[in-house]
Amino acid sequence: MLLYGAGGHAKVIIDCLLGNDIEIAGIFDDKSDLVSLNGFDVLGTYDENYLFDQKIIISIGDNMTRKNLVSKVRHPFGKVIHPSATVSNYCRVGDGTVVIHSAILQSGAKVGKHCILNTGCTVDHDSIIEDFVHISPQTTICANVKVGEGTHIGAGATVIPNVTIGKWCVVGAGAVITQNLPDYSFVVGVPGKVIRKVDM
Repeated sequence: MLLYGAGGHAKVIIDCLLGNDIEIAGIFDDKSDLVSLNGFDVLGTYDENYLFDQKIIISIGDNMTRKNLVSKVRHPFGKVIHPSATVSNYCRVGDGTVVIHSAILQSGAKVGKHCILNTGCTVDHDSIIEDFVHISPQTTICANVKVGEGTHIGAGATVIPNVTIGKWCVVGAGAVITQNLPDYSFVVGVPGKVIRKVDM
C-alpha cells in the first residue's frame, strides 16, 4: 500500500496497515522535507507511474484536501480497517476510507469514500456517512443518521437518532446534535446551535 501525505494522520494509518500485515511501499508528500516517517520512505511529490498497480490511501486529515487530491491520483484506492475495530458484516465501507482503532460500525451503516472514522467512534445501524467525512475520536453517531459530504464532527460529539447533517458542516467537540443541520453549518454547544456558516 502507498500513502499520500506524511503528517500525523499518516502515522495512524501506518499503525492500521501494520496491524493488518499490509506492506507499506512508500509515502508521497508534495511539500514535506522528510525522507522517512516511522521508518518508511517518504518519496517526495506524487508520481503516478511509481508502482502504478499498488493501492493508495490519501493520508491527510483535512477533508477538502483529500477531495482535491482524489482527481490527481491515478493509483487505485485502497482502504484499511484496524483489527481492533468492530465492523458489521452488513456494513459498507468505501474505497479510500480508514477505520481506526476501536471504532464500531453497526449493521446497515454505509460509509462513503475517503472518510476517516477515528479512534473509538461509533456509527449505529442504518446511518449514512457520505464521502470525505471525518468522524473524530469518541464521537457517537446514533441510528438512522445521515452525515453529508465533507462534514467534520468533532471529538466526543453526539448525534441523536434520525438527524440529517448537511454537507461541509463543522460540529464542535462535545456538541449534541438534536435537529437537522443545513449545509455549511458551524455548530457548537449542548444542544448544538448554528453560530455561523462555514467559509469554503
